[in-house]
Amino acid sequence: MSTIGKITSWNYKKGFGFITPLGGGERVFVHITAFDNRTHRHMVNQMVTYTLSTDKQDRSCVGQAVLAEDQLRQKIKLKRGLPSLLAAAFFLGIVGASVLAAKLPPLIFVFYIAASFLTFIIYAIDKSAARKGAWRTQESTLHVLSLAGGWPGALVAQQKLRHKSRKQSFRSVFWITVLLNCGGFVWLFTASGSATLQSLITSVMQGVTGLLGYG
Repeated sequence: MSTIGKITSWNYKKGFGFITPLGGGERVFVHITAFDNRTHRHMVNQMVTYTLSTDKQDRSCVGQAVLAEDQLRQKIKLKRGLPSLLAAAFFLGIVGASVLAAKLPPLIFVFYIAASFLTFIIYAIDKSAARKGAWRTQESTLHVLSLAGGWPGALVAQQKLRHKSRKQSFRSVFWITVLLNCGGFVWLFTASGSATLQSLITSVMQGVTGLLGYG
């Protein structure tokens, strides 16, 4: 169960202190490792939400803790990212509804889901590489994936992973790929688009059948 308290003392050199519950009671020991965000310089008098645990000597201590200002910052980020998540869900809903209404073949919905999943995975790998200082995925690759239909997955990754969500130049190109892909999706409902799609699907199926037959 979570408890709200205030940090009443803190040893900045050793990285630990004590929290006093707001509802009264004995103060409890807390180490810097209990916080996910460990970049704060000023800890004393900070409001904090925490859960209790015990150390190796079976003494009461803080298991996990979150500063009030971090909780507020997280709520603000969630509110800001909600429109993007709704946009991704809304678009995939339109694709699904179009398939159910027999306006588009089921393969289109499967393609968008697969492309979005793949794009999310690539974003996650790039995020991990950024933290470790390892080889990064080129931005052009991320844009190509979005243009090809993976942009719903990219939107989810940008908000959930907090990756590629601030760089303005990247964001500008990203939204251009989204508009281009949406334009292509609308084109599929036209006579020429539908004919091209059917021709492409037929060619792919014939190719697959040929490969299976050859095997």
